[in-house]
Amino acid sequence: MAATADKFERMMNLLAALLNAERPISAEQIQERVAGYASEKEAFRRTFERDKDELRSLGVPIEVGPIPGTFPELEGYIVDRRTYELPDLDLAPDEIAALHLALRAVSVGGSSVEDGTTAAALWRLGGVAEGSTSSDEQHLAAIPVDGRQTILFRAVLERRVCRFTYSNAGSSTDRSVEPWRVGYERGHWYLTGFDRDREAARNFRLDRMGEKLDIGEPNTFEGPAPEIPESDYRPWDDGGPEQLRALVRFDPEQAQWALDALGPNTLRTIEADGSHLFDVPVTAWAPFRSFLLGFLDHAELLEPPELRSELVNWLQRYAVEDVR
Repeated sequence: MAATADKFERMMNLLAALLNAERPISAEQIQERVAGYASEKEAFRRTFERDKDELRSLGVPIEVGPIPGTFPELEGYIVDRRTYELPDLDLAPDEIAALHLALRAVSVGGSSVEDGTTAAALWRLGGVAEGSTSSDEQHLAAIPVDGRQTILFRAVLERRVCRFTYSNAGSSTDRSVEPWRVGYERGHWYLTGFDRDREAARNFRLDRMGEKLDIGEPNTFEGPAPEIPESDYRPWDDGGPEQLRALVRFDPEQAQWALDALGPNTLRTIEADGSHLFDVPVTAWAPFRSFLLGFLDHAELLEPPELRSELVNWLQRYAVEDVR
């Protein structure tokens, strides 16, 4: 633990020295100025090269250039603040207020305004909204994160093939995937990419991946097609094992809206009066219930009987509470 702390402090000292330098500084000057490096030349060189490579892998633009006034000409190192630092976004007050509202509404990985994480981010982006204060309000949504997102974002950026074990429908298989996109949708993180074993584009839920996630060498595939097809996931069908199928009738006036939302593959039949009958796979009942209620009396859940009964009871319960 102490060695890790020493390494972190040394790398931060190196970054500070390169940022504060008015012109490129030589390796010898870095050895003299930056605390934490060995006095022995070869030991310093190895450590400095590792630190330099690691900072660059983190996105720090360490530049190599000639040191003015040296003869013979010597090379030195510097970090240009204009390249490294985030420029002033010059956000308007209403834009800052909107950003503040978004950060209060959604918690990403446990960060919140209350613990100071998002407040610090706001200051970096131009300040906090006038009159804003911390509170105990609950977030409207929480986005969980773990180590997979960082690894996969890097794999997408550097075009590294991903290898992992994937569990679905009670079985586990090894997958080799060219990653195209990582996104958060309807309560889950997804990886979209080309499955080499199945020779087709696939979506993978990150929480169904095994603990071991390996990425290969950079630039080992060409990348996605010019346009990635939109995901066909619906909130009520998250890709898990199919639990039930709902049979729903929609009035003619709303049938086209239902067809667009549910997809043509769920259409069972069109009745004589123009009503559409859909057979819908449902793995998440609450989102599907909300979808049906949006059609008011223009949609009727026919089957299965247990879901129809649950929907009726749910509506009756809320009707009673509303009367109270």
